[in-house]
Amino acid sequence: MKIHEYQAKVIFAKYGVPIPKGYPAFTVEEAEAAATKLVAETKSPVVVVKAQIHAGGRGKGGGVKVAKGGAAEAKELASKILGMQLVTHQTGPEGQKVRRLYIEQGLAMERELYLGAVVDRDRRRIAFMVSPEGGMDIEEVAANRPEKIMTVHVDPTVGLSPYQSRKLAFFLGLEKHGKETVAKFTKLMAAFYELIVKEDCSLCEINPLVVLKDGDVVALDGKVNTDDNAEFRHKEWDTLRDTDEEDPVELEAKQTGLNYVSLDGNVGCLVNGAGLAMATMDIIKHAGEKHGVAPANFLDVGGGATQEQVTKAFKMILSSPKVKAIFVNIFGGIMKCDVIANGVVAAAKELGLTVPLVVRLEGTNVELGRKILNESGLAIQAATTMVDGADKIVKAVVGGAK
Repeated sequence: MKIHEYQAKVIFAKYGVPIPKGYPAFTVEEAEAAATKLVAETKSPVVVVKAQIHAGGRGKGGGVKVAKGGAAEAKELASKILGMQLVTHQTGPEGQKVRRLYIEQGLAMERELYLGAVVDRDRRRIAFMVSPEGGMDIEEVAANRPEKIMTVHVDPTVGLSPYQSRKLAFFLGLEKHGKETVAKFTKLMAAFYELIVKEDCSLCEINPLVVLKDGDVVALDGKVNTDDNAEFRHKEWDTLRDTDEEDPVELEAKQTGLNYVSLDGNVGCLVNGAGLAMATMDIIKHAGEKHGVAPANFLDVGGGATQEQVTKAFKMILSSPKVKAIFVNIFGGIMKCDVIANGVVAAAKELGLTVPLVVRLEGTNVELGRKILNESGLAIQAATTMVDGADKIVKAVVGGAK
């Protein structure tokens, strides 16, 4: 799950990661009130108005503005940013609508650095990455100047060691700012590591991490993604979810107990088993690459899905206007082929299916499943193998596009 910057900073503060003062705002009036409060608290007229969306690159897209004239200027900027369709390199050309703002104090910065952490699944450890060249162009640094990035892996049986934090500090050149700055960074790293472990983060990023003129080290930005597999340990996550920015179909799938991820292609996929689902997407992409045919979703109905869940899964696929054909690929083990067949038939009839449908069934009750499909009265193309099914679905999409 992704959360907004202002929510991430509440978590940062909980663990002792230094952050600037700031307040969320959902209206222009709230933004003005937050700016007024900050000016009074900090004795400075400089505040920053930040768009809150689940995407990076907000500054380049015009979603982060500095107001040097206090609350009046902050109000003017808030009125321009709130409600805008913010386009960044992570939103795609359609952008995301700004519904929330974060009003934050302005700081006198000396340097901008980068600090991030992810779960390295190959090594089964948390990997910390730092760069002395933080800010809006960190992707360019990673692509063209990888020597400017240092990575340290943390042994989970030992935890983050102080020497590892100092190693990162010296790579960043923090000793130039004095021993106190190195000590503050080491303390921040300890808090950051504790946060990542206890909050079950899959990604945690501070870009930029800034060194102030007084030598303090502060998280000027914050990005936190949590591991959905740990949701049972964190009931509070429901209060952090922004349903306006999450895919409504993915939310529905989660509530139904299905694994669904929206993609940008035009072939709906209904498959049982995550591995088979990924293989199905790969083979569709391979077969249709020259024709602009690609999967429109990842959908794993699992090994114990009911007919009702299969019917709902079909509805989810057809809710996307991008879908030009559907490929059902089922290997019946725990999941019986006749259950899938009944769900497909029920959903197709209820929704008035108008797009081509290719079905490949193998495994438990396969003959019964095929009989159900054959006697359904629907125009279903049977496939004998995955390759056969991919070829047929590509031809169906290409033929329908003519």
